[in-house]
Amino acid sequence: MVMDSRQASTGTVIAEPVPIDLEWSTTALVIIDMQRDFMEPGGFGETLGNDISQLARAVKPIAALLEAARDRGILVVHTREGHSPDLSDAPPAKIERGAPSLRIGDPGPMGRILIRGEAGHDIISELYPLDSEIVIDKPGKGAFYATEFGDVLQKYGIENLLVCGVTTEVCVNTTVREANDRGYRCVVISDGCASYFPEFHEMGLKMIKAQGGIFGWVTDSASVLKAMQAETSNNLAAGASR
Repeated sequence: MVMDSRQASTGTVIAEPVPIDLEWSTTALVIIDMQRDFMEPGGFGETLGNDISQLARAVKPIAALLEAARDRGILVVHTREGHSPDLSDAPPAKIERGAPSLRIGDPGPMGRILIRGEAGHDIISELYPLDSEIVIDKPGKGAFYATEFGDVLQKYGIENLLVCGVTTEVCVNTTVREANDRGYRCVVISDGCASYFPEFHEMGLKMIKAQGGIFGWVTDSASVLKAMQAETSNNLAAGASR
């Protein structure tokens, strides 16, 4: 059953440090940087020397959330990190940092590394956006920096963000911190995030929920899906009793 996109409905998500009530009409699912350059062989992630298989574990949980969000009309926002072909929005300090075999802008198996319009810059097929969904192209780690993301959230009256994607400690954490400073309530999906370094994933989640939820809440995909399903069941039961 497809729910009306603006129907006022609330679900309680079991989370840490405490459960959180979310009104779905003011909630967005934000999927961070599930791009081929980070997820697939030959991309930027692998050329940095990372084990890209560590990121694959987030795909199925995100796919389940994406399907549920689409079914009930929750706003979906995808982000992609990358740069213009002339690299005018890529600071030299970013391009030169580290010791990859290929750097941003260099030719790779899926086109120029992290360049907008190239195959590697695009989102993996399992989570590919619908034409109706919003895609934010960002030159930095956070989704708010030098993008229209904030304007989009204001336009749709969004107050709560369900955040997932890669990597936990970099682009996910940066976006959550930016959002927190702007007054958004962020709920991070633990199994819908991943890092090339499992210990960074664990600590990245701990930092978000520490000190009473200093940056937000942490939950898992099953808890969000359960909250959506429970609320839908309640609505159906209420309708049947009328």
